Amino acid sequence: MSDRIFGGFCVALAGFFIWQATRIESSFFVDSLGPKGFPIIIGITLGAAGLYPLLKPDARPDWPAAGRLAEIAFAIAVMVAYAEFLEPVGFVPATAVAAGLLSWRLGAAPLHAAVAGVGISLAIYVIFHLVLGLSLAQGPWGI
Repeated sequence: MSDRIFGGFCVALAGFFIWQATRIESSFFVDSLGPKGFPIIIGITLGAAGLYPLLKPDARPDWPAAGRLAEIAFAIAVMVAYAEFLEPVGFVPATAVAAGLLSWRLGAAPLHAAVAGVGISLAIYVIFHLVLGLSLAQGPWGI
């Protein structure tokens, strides 16, 4: 039963996501795919993935223990905080903190997680901003 609820939720969320993507206004200068294309592709992928548990649910699903649910809640809280702090703090610091915290919760030692967070944020910055020329949130330090 819980698989069908989850699958139905995913399909409904995908429909809402696609509907919201179709409401994105295009500017005069757009590429061939446009700003709607990528969100629609993600919505279609989510909807297709949600159909499987909806149509073929597991007879006895295994739910994670309370400790694992707390880890999932922590990861969600980190991602929500990341979205909130991205603009005022900037891409590199916000990504470094979020990637470091998530690396730590995935099992890395705290120092290794911090180094991984900084490395991940700098690598993404170099690839997306310096190489591809995409605009990222700059924050007060310009990074």
